[in-house]
Amino acid sequence: MVAGGFVAGCRRRAAAGLFATIALGGALIAPAAASPGPALNSTDAMLKWINAYRGKPEPDGLPVLVRALSDRQAFKDAETSGAYIGFIAGVLGANPDRAEELVAKMLPIAPADHWVLVRAIAYSGLPDWKEVLATFVDRMPTRRVMINEYLDGKLPTLDQIAYRPAKPGVLDKIKRVLKIDGDHKKEVAIEPSPELIDVLWGYYLATGAFAPIGRIIKLLPLANDKDNVDNLTTGSAAKFTLASNAVRDLKLLAMLKAAVKTEPKEVAAVLKDVIETAETVDTARMRRESLAAIAELKQKGPDSKRELTGWGQVGQGALSMGCVIAAATGQIELGIPCVIGGAAYSAGLQYISH
Repeated sequence: MVAGGFVAGCRRRAAAGLFATIALGGALIAPAAASPGPALNSTDAMLKWINAYRGKPEPDGLPVLVRALSDRQAFKDAETSGAYIGFIAGVLGANPDRAEELVAKMLPIAPADHWVLVRAIAYSGLPDWKEVLATFVDRMPTRRVMINEYLDGKLPTLDQIAYRPAKPGVLDKIKRVLKIDGDHKKEVAIEPSPELIDVLWGYYLATGAFAPIGRIIKLLPLANDKDNVDNLTTGSAAKFTLASNAVRDLKLLAMLKAAVKTEPKEVAAVLKDVIETAETVDTARMRRESLAAIAELKQKGPDSKRELTGWGQVGQGALSMGCVIAAATGQIELGIPCVIGGAAYSAGLQYISH
């Protein structure tokens, strides 16, 4: 089964429901990384290398990978590049002594793709990420504005995720419709989204660390938000991707079991469902329940219906959950989860609109 076949399969599954179940290969458990270089001559080979990386980190392969991805125009759509950004950020964060060296070796990519490096540095978690970013400002002149906004704190990092977005009141909605902002200064934060989930999974693939998983866990309460389509979608995606990956990634499952003991009640309740789903391999049930919750939200009052019409504006990658996933040898061997792949987004949206 080739990547094109998988995308076609996603289209077919979209007609049957929102979430496509992904069977992750046994290679997810303590994989051995392939040597970077000429072997990274296809998207499938690149994705396999990404998936295997955390088992045997080879940071010298990162520039090779990034240049190859740029050559294949993998970064042309910001909404579908989240997993790659997270992976680059993770490798940089895990190699603080070599971060500048690795960035320098990635610079030969197309200048239009330099935004990926800027964001990855900002998301890396390096204690001196601002200094690293400032070092390269003159070598990435087309992204000077973006760099300056990160340096000035006008763009958020992964430490600034709005896990519980404030629900606007009636007055706030009126102001938004009339475009009246007043003197209110919007907090700099990353809004929860499936794209953010992609970033966090990419970071996990690079490090195998709990930190990105912990951030996904904090998004779980959004799965119970019955008033906002975007929040419900993101929370459901967090549930599904954690459960489907934990089915075969036993290290991940152990992380989830340890985390449930310390999380607050509203998080622990959803996380327990994730763990049970993974242990019983019952992701089909979770998929059905997610679809039912979204369908119920569709049938609510005028406000909810107006929110639903905004789905078409969310973007092609908004439900992707890592649409860079590929199938090369008849089974999915990549740890980046995919719930609805980009091309299947329209089909899924059309399905739930009836």
